[in-house]
Amino acid sequence: MVEPASRYEEIKIPLSEPIHGVDAVSAVLGVPRWWPTGSRVGVVIAHGAHGDMNSEPIEGLHRALTERRYFSLRFNFPFAEAGKRKPDSLPVLRRVMRAALGALGRDPTAAPAHLFLGGIGLGGQVAADLAAARVRVDGLFLMAYPLHPAGKPEELQPEQLFRIVSPALFVQGDRDATCDVETLRQTLVRVGAPTVLRTIHEADRQFKVLKKSGRSQPEVLEQMTNALDEWIQGILGGTT
Repeated sequence: MVEPASRYEEIKIPLSEPIHGVDAVSAVLGVPRWWPTGSRVGVVIAHGAHGDMNSEPIEGLHRALTERRYFSLRFNFPFAEAGKRKPDSLPVLRRVMRAALGALGRDPTAAPAHLFLGGIGLGGQVAADLAAARVRVDGLFLMAYPLHPAGKPEELQPEQLFRIVSPALFVQGDRDATCDVETLRQTLVRVGAPTVLRTIHEADRQFKVLKKSGRSQPEVLEQMTNALDEWIQGILGGTT
């Protein structure tokens, strides 16, 4: 018997009011094979300030997680949907992420029982902000988290991290100019919620590695996916 393959559904998430002339943002639902059997784990992935939901690390992570049987969603923020370079205000980003979460539960009979929320750069910041605002999530994953201005680790901006109440995974490239890994490690000691830090060797803020590293982008993506998968499994007790 051939096991059914995962499928990907392109959907639109309606906005409560038009932004940049658009009244809905694009999204892709990754529906794993045999869904909704098993422990029904949902993962929402948000893009950063310099890309959209189809940027290489976002799309790659989304597909890899779906193939590992996570019900997953990637989506555009309004500025990306409209082709704008300047990100939307935090209230707008937060509102759209709430709407994206609602898209996972549009079918009550197949809604995920567990939810993990996060993203890359700006997407992770919005996820952390939303989770601090009492949105129930089983965990946050913050990738390429911008802890300080580029090249200025002395100008820390850690306040948001101190409001985190959910378990959080940080995945950080050690060539990311906006987050010195050692500075982040020291900062996380002061965070009240349980945290895990995984470092991607020789990766920048877009998780790209230099050719001289001898590593390929698929290898980097696999390392990112493994880090997230193992962390989720640890939180859930290996029940997926």
